[in-house]
Amino acid sequence: MPFKIYTKTGDKGDTSLFGGKRLPKSHIRIESYGTVDELNSYIGLVRDVINDEELRLVLKEIQDRLFTIGSNLASDPSKNMTTPDVLASDVELLEKEIDRMNDNLPDLKNFILPGGHHNVSFCHLARCVCRRAERMVVALNMEEKVEPIILLYLNRLSDYLFVLSRQIGHDQNVEEIPWNPRK
Repeated sequence: MPFKIYTKTGDKGDTSLFGGKRLPKSHIRIESYGTVDELNSYIGLVRDVINDEELRLVLKEIQDRLFTIGSNLASDPSKNMTTPDVLASDVELLEKEIDRMNDNLPDLKNFILPGGHHNVSFCHLARCVCRRAERMVVALNMEEKVEPIILLYLNRLSDYLFVLSRQIGHDQNVEEIPWNPRK
């Protein structure tokens, strides 16, 4: 018999964590890993629209780490479960990539407006979803302990996505749009 995607167990608005605990779908833990899943989809979109194979490989690695984070957040914290780890080296990869891209970009003298090209905009959307995921995980951490490396990774990832948006624009000769506040 083929695997059925629908189980009907969530039809009344709750869902199971790994480990069996049931929570309402509106619970901050479910919102947290759901937003990480949304972020992973946006990262996939960014990966699909760029041609730089080195950047595509880094984005694939990021997607793998986001699945790791999602599995950690989707696990019952009251049970001693083994989940994949996010490592300090994962954060270091983001920092090295940020530094590598920044070395090739013009100095940033103003805030810049998202946009200029749809590929740049996709990256900014991913950055905004990343910030929302981070806020959700911070809120969850106020209720139940979350591994600090997860918060660190999401924070650094949003920085990476900002610099990546600039790199994508630079590679496609897209002029950055500075924000000029009214005086």
